[in-house]
Amino acid sequence: MESEPTHSEAGPGPAPSGSGSGNRLAVWLGGTLLVVAVVVAAGILPRLKARAALKTETREMATPAVSIVRPERAKAAEELVLPATLLPWTDAPIYARTNGYLKRWYFDIGARVRSGQLLAEIDTPEVDQQLGQARADLVTAQANEKLASITAARYHDLLKTESVSKQDVDNAEGDYAAKRAIVQSAQANVRRLEELQSFEKIYAPFDGVVTARNIDVGALIDAGSSGGMAPARELFHMAAIWKMRVYANVPQPNSQSALPGMTADLVLPEYPGRRFPCKLINTANAIDPATRTLLAQFEAANASGALLPGAYAELHMKLSSENPTFLLPVNTLLFRSEGLRVVAVDSGNRARLIPITLGRDFGNQVEIITGLQGDEQVVQDPPDSVVEGEALRLAAPRTPQGKP
Repeated sequence: MESEPTHSEAGPGPAPSGSGSGNRLAVWLGGTLLVVAVVVAAGILPRLKARAALKTETREMATPAVSIVRPERAKAAEELVLPATLLPWTDAPIYARTNGYLKRWYFDIGARVRSGQLLAEIDTPEVDQQLGQARADLVTAQANEKLASITAARYHDLLKTESVSKQDVDNAEGDYAAKRAIVQSAQANVRRLEELQSFEKIYAPFDGVVTARNIDVGALIDAGSSGGMAPARELFHMAAIWKMRVYANVPQPNSQSALPGMTADLVLPEYPGRRFPCKLINTANAIDPATRTLLAQFEAANASGALLPGAYAELHMKLSSENPTFLLPVNTLLFRSEGLRVVAVDSGNRARLIPITLGRDFGNQVEIITGLQGDEQVVQDPPDSVVEGEALRLAAPRTPQGKP
C-alpha cells in the first residue's frame, strides 16, 4: 500500500508575495535617492564654483594691475647739448683821444684790417695851435735857463776873488735850478700836445674786422670814451674773429666733467650737417647761484670766417661719468610730498617705493642719478594711492601698436 508523499518531498512552490514587494521598494528608494543626490549636486556645485570664482575675481580686481619696465643703463659717454654764444677773441671800441672834426675815414663795416693800418684822420686846429704855443714857451724857457746857467757860473768865478758874497752865488744857483725846472715843464707840455696831435690819426690796434662805423666826414669828435654830461660815441668797433670765444653754462651735475682740454663740437642753424670743433680752455671755477651752472669758455678756430661774433650755437659736449646712471620713461615717476619716487615690484609682487634723484630730462625719458641698481621692475603709470607693501598684479606686456 503506497504512502502519501510528505511535504518535504514535494516540489518547489511559488514564493511568498510579501518578500518580492519589499525588494522592489528598496530598489525604488535607492534610485530615488540617487536621482535626488545627482540633482542636488548638479545645482549646488556650480553655485559653489561660481561663488569661488567670483571671490577670486573680486580679489584679483581689487589688486591693481600694473605694467613694468626695466631701467635702461645710460651710456658711459653721454652727449650734452647746451646753448652757446660766440664772441670774438678780441673785441674793442675805438674812441678818439683828441677833439676836432673828422677829416676822412678809410674803412667801412666788414673791412678786414691789419694791426697799425690807418682807420681815420681828425682835423684838430686847436691842438695844433696849442702845440705851437707850447714849443715857443719851451724856447723861451730854454733861453732863460741858459742865461741863468751863465750867471751862476760867473758868480762862482767872482766868489773865488771874493768880489761877490756867498749869498749872491746861492741866489744865482737857485735861479738856474728854477729855470731848468721850467724848461722841463715846458718840454713835458710839448710832448703832451704832440701825443694829442698824434691822435689825429686813428690806427687799428689789432688784426680784425670793422664791425661798426659811427662817424662820417665833418662830424664833431669828442675825446675819450666818457666824460661830461653825455658820453662820447665810439668811432669804430673792431673784432678779432680769426679765433672765437665760445661761452656755455654747464649744469651743476655735469660740472665735474667739464675739464680744460676736452673737445666739443659747435652746430649752427645756418650750417646744417656741419660741425665746428672747439676746445675747453678754462671755466669760472664757481657755480652761479642764480642758475646753478658753471660758466665754461671754449676756443674755436675761425680762419675761414664762417663763425660770426654774437651768433647762437649748440655746443655738443661728450661727457663721461664714473657713476652709473639709468634712464626711465617719464610715466614711471611718482610725485609725493616726501619727495620723488618710483614704484618697484619685488619678488612677492609687493610694491616698493624707491626715492630717486633726477638728472637730465630728455623729453620722453629722464636720467636717474641715484636710487636704482638696474635690476628693478619699475611700474609704469603707478596709481597715486599706492603704498609700501601693497599687493600688485602684473599685467600682460603691452603689444606695440600695429603689431599682432
